[in-house]
Amino acid sequence: MATHQGPVWPSKDGVSASSVGLPVGPWSTLLDFLTQRFPAIAREEWTARMQRGDVVDARGMPLRPDQPYQAHGKVHYYRSLPPEPHIPFEAVLLYQDEHIVAVDKPHFLPVTPGGRYLQETLLVRLKRQLGNDQLVPMHRLDRDTAGVVLFTCQPLLRDRYHALFRQRLVSKHYEAIAPWRADLALPTVHQSRLVAGASFLTMQEAGGEPNAETSIDVIEVKGDLARYSLRPVTGQKHQLRVHMAALGVPILNDRMYPHLHPDAAPDYTRPLQLLARSIAFLDPVTGQARHFASQRQLDW
Repeated sequence: MATHQGPVWPSKDGVSASSVGLPVGPWSTLLDFLTQRFPAIAREEWTARMQRGDVVDARGMPLRPDQPYQAHGKVHYYRSLPPEPHIPFEAVLLYQDEHIVAVDKPHFLPVTPGGRYLQETLLVRLKRQLGNDQLVPMHRLDRDTAGVVLFTCQPLLRDRYHALFRQRLVSKHYEAIAPWRADLALPTVHQSRLVAGASFLTMQEAGGEPNAETSIDVIEVKGDLARYSLRPVTGQKHQLRVHMAALGVPILNDRMYPHLHPDAAPDYTRPLQLLARSIAFLDPVTGQARHFASQRQLDW
């Protein structure tokens, strides 16, 4: 399944169409293929989507449940989910022009649709708020992490901004609250190899050539806790959370590292104390020096 980059048809309530290729196969109807291709979605649900006009061909024409199967094309469809639990936190718009949007994301809000979250995501909320179906995030930020997230506004300029992250031309600064270890020599640079962990969605350190690097320093200490400055050189999944746990100072309220349950229901009274404080780069389109900073504060 792939989501359109620059959709041909409009979004529905902020959600863009997804697409699936049609291989050669034994299916007599399109409904037969979709039911087998996506076993987690009931046949009755696909029938209902088709009857609503939420499954279309390359021209945007609605497809019927009894549509004969034809290989080599593509089908486009809109996702639908049961009512989602409302996430009672709002993002703050930091900056907007014709090229980019900068947003201050709250804790608990996913950036993009996935799993049980569709409408309750930063991307879909922003599409509805700004009336722009072309928005695409430039980079990732965990659902549990708050702070600055950047979006591109135009498909033709998208790769120029994404190239900044691929080429490591973006300066990212995070802050975290975690236990204080007086014996930990700071500042330090932590390097390791991160691979998929044993538990779903988690990462872990492994032997081999490092693929993750983080510069770590302390900003201030209060009792048994400290506020740390984290500057990731690379952008591996959960990099900061894994590196802090590996140093024996797991980030406060982390549900995944080192031993809590990632699938547990979120506790809105205990947000992960990790904040994407600021991001800076030279704009590849305008040539301007860009710097965006979060207005949020971590809770000691």
